[in-house]
Amino acid sequence: MRQFLNTLYVTTPHAYVRLEGDTLVVEIEREKKLQVPLHHLGGLVTFGDVLISPALLHRCADDGRGVVLLDRNGRFKARLEGAVSGNILLRQAQHAAASDPGRTLELARACVAGKLRNSRQVLLRGARDAADAEDAAALRQAARLIAGHLRRVPEAGDADTLRGLEGDSARVYFGVCSRLIRHDRRPAFGIDGRSRRPPLDRFNALISFLYTLLTHDCRSALEGVGLDPQLGYLHVVRPGRPALALDLVEEFRATLADRLAVTLVNRGQLAERDFEFRPGGAVYLRDDARRNVIVAYQQRKQEEIAHPLLGQAVPIGLLPHLQARLFARALRGDMESYVPYLHR
Repeated sequence: MRQFLNTLYVTTPHAYVRLEGDTLVVEIEREKKLQVPLHHLGGLVTFGDVLISPALLHRCADDGRGVVLLDRNGRFKARLEGAVSGNILLRQAQHAAASDPGRTLELARACVAGKLRNSRQVLLRGARDAADAEDAAALRQAARLIAGHLRRVPEAGDADTLRGLEGDSARVYFGVCSRLIRHDRRPAFGIDGRSRRPPLDRFNALISFLYTLLTHDCRSALEGVGLDPQLGYLHVVRPGRPALALDLVEEFRATLADRLAVTLVNRGQLAERDFEFRPGGAVYLRDDARRNVIVAYQQRKQEEIAHPLLGQAVPIGLLPHLQARLFARALRGDMESYVPYLHR
């Protein structure tokens, strides 16, 4: 079991992050606010105008510790990483699978199956918890529709058909997401379908931010086992796009990000004032709200959950790392096929 290493998120504008011995120090207005031993950190993520010392960048590169730069809204800008490492035979197997249409389709099916199955579980749980009979019925009906799409996944004969099933399921899922939100919170946090680049309502802004954090974790997990995060099977490969990380994210979206978003909204941990509207209708989290969401996300990662394949409890933050290892084993031929994480 790989030791669970935390990721440090620095969100304060104009903070200065530097190296001091074997520790990372965060200064704000020349005052030391945080000092963390480097061996406790698996990665560093900064938002907006955060300064990083050259010495710290070099040390992170030497240690294989990823440094990710995001803009103030959480959009990916750049990533620092050291020399390419990992087993060359594993990367050869990854590229060979990408060149084999049948193998590519098999892996893409697993990603979509994991996403649809976990999305359905979230809706069924919402139906069980719903106080309103109409909400419960709508959530169960959406879950049935997604189940029908899930049964068709093994029969999908090409990538376009598979993406069509995934897209139709996503429309069904986001069409009822508002029913997961308490009635008194819906006027401010209701969602009428998925919108992104930019998000057009508060809930979409919240899940987009959580998806950014989750994508970073999945990319780090893939790099940790020696896989190339840019060479995926479900998502189309494009320059600068972490396609394999996005493939891995799919099985975690509903259970790790969406459920956390619903919890934050229903518990009143986020308010209307935590969001700002921009010209053109774009909606983004404010700085203080982003920090609160990051804290909640990190706390969620510390919770333990039973892994259905391993048969033991693991921290939620380890799930991307464990699934990345299973993906690597499937590519090497140590497993017959990749088994996505299926939430119970």
